[in-house]
Amino acid sequence: MAKFLLTTDNTCDLPRELLEAAGVAMMSLSYIIGGETHDLSNEMDPHEFYERMRGGEMPTTAQVNPGQAEDFFRDRLREHDTILHLAFSSGLSGTWQSTEIAARAVMEDMPGKKIYVVDTLAASMGEGLMVHYAMKLRDEGATAEEAAAWLEEHKQNFVHLFTVDDLNHLYRGGRVSRATALLGTMLSMKPILHVDDTGHLVALGKVRGRKNSLIDLVDRMAELIPGHENDVVFISHGDCLADAEFVRDEIRKRFGIESFLINMIGATIGTHSGPGTVALFFLGEHR
Repeated sequence: MAKFLLTTDNTCDLPRELLEAAGVAMMSLSYIIGGETHDLSNEMDPHEFYERMRGGEMPTTAQVNPGQAEDFFRDRLREHDTILHLAFSSGLSGTWQSTEIAARAVMEDMPGKKIYVVDTLAASMGEGLMVHYAMKLRDEGATAEEAAAWLEEHKQNFVHLFTVDDLNHLYRGGRVSRATALLGTMLSMKPILHVDDTGHLVALGKVRGRKNSLIDLVDRMAELIPGHENDVVFISHGDCLADAEFVRDEIRKRFGIESFLINMIGATIGTHSGPGTVALFFLGEHR
């Protein structure tokens, strides 16, 4: 029997059925589109979500507040003594701070219960890859404290590389300037970005053309992966499966890696990255 309950946020973009089968619970950030609020209880079909974005609708997101986080933890501590929670990057959301506040309040009210909260400084399936390794540690018999310590020690080795097809979504989120978005769109320039050591989105460069941007992701992987064994590589995408599979095939050819998990970017992250995003996650020398 596992020594602790592992929990995370729906921003990890892992398949829901995979997490349910593994006994991992998700805290739900919500989003609003067309005046309707959605979360894990009434998820929209992801293809429909991205089609509506392509049609011009502009969704918004909301972080988890401390009260919601408290309810989440209290419900699960009825059956468990210890929780390890992997939280969405503090550089991108206030959700981590809400879970920290909630964890302290719940532990004060429920003596003998313990909650460890890890700020993953990660997003999408980068956060999901940390969940994957936390699951491995749990299943190998590690305690929540030991798993949290391993994640803290290695979190800067979880590499996030991604490119977007439409710079205007990053402009709306304040990630690039309006001039950059307009010029990039006119010249078919595709940015290469990553999530840095503090959990923020940062531009690494730009290339001309979609295919070149996908190849650039793999080129950058080649610089960072030596000396780091990857039993699996994660790839997420904004409703562009063929492009994600192109990246997978390039990695397979160049590095001989055979184990991949490809999944759609969920609406909470996709609101800000937009359709056509391709993101690559693996263990490397540094972020």
